[in-house]
Order: sequence, then C-alpha cells, then structure tokens
Amino acid sequence: MPNAPTLYTAVWSLTRTIPPGRVMTYGQIATLLGTPRAARAVGYAMFFCRDDSIPWQRVINAKGEISLGGHVDRPLLQRELLLAEGVAFDAAGRVNLKTHLWWPEITG
Repeated sequence: MPNAPTLYTAVWSLTRTIPPGRVMTYGQIATLLGTPRAARAVGYAMFFCRDDSIPWQRVINAKGEISLGGHVDRPLLQRELLLAEGVAFDAAGRVNLKTHLWWPEITG
C-alpha cells in the first residue's frame, strides 16, 4: 500500500479526537477519511501505533468487539482501558454502539 504512511497519519490524527468513554469503528474511520474500503488498513494503523498520545483503545470493530489483531496481551489491555473510561461491555464482550459510538462533527 503506497499511501500507508499518509493514511496511517490521518488515522492516528482522527483517533486522537475520540473522547474518553466513546469509540469508533475501523470502517467508520476509513469512511470518514474518504477510503470506505480501507477498514483493514485502519486496523493495521492501530496495530503499528506506538505513540502514547493516540488513544488506540477507542477503535473497535463494527460488531462492537475488540479485535485480536495479532497481539497476545493488547486485547485485554484495551478492554481494561475502555472499562476505566466508562465503556461497558455486554455478556458477549461487545460494546453497545448505540451508547458509545462517537461521530465527530464535520465542518466544511
């Protein structure tokens, strides 16, 4: 993917705007960035995120679930971080997207 660094930078920038206690989905971020079929690339951006100022834990999949993404301990950490922010999980381990999904205001 030749535009990966540019896309990753845009993903990380948008992710920084997600408020505590709210989440966005990979596909939602991809769509907002004008690349609606790039949800997987958003996932890769989160996988390679090494900047502590980026709240990577606030990005989940479209089912409201934490994706494993090749990490062993990171999904558990993600859940703990989200719980600490007040994000609730149901018995199946899903976030209620009607309650916690966040849409940024788009000004144009």
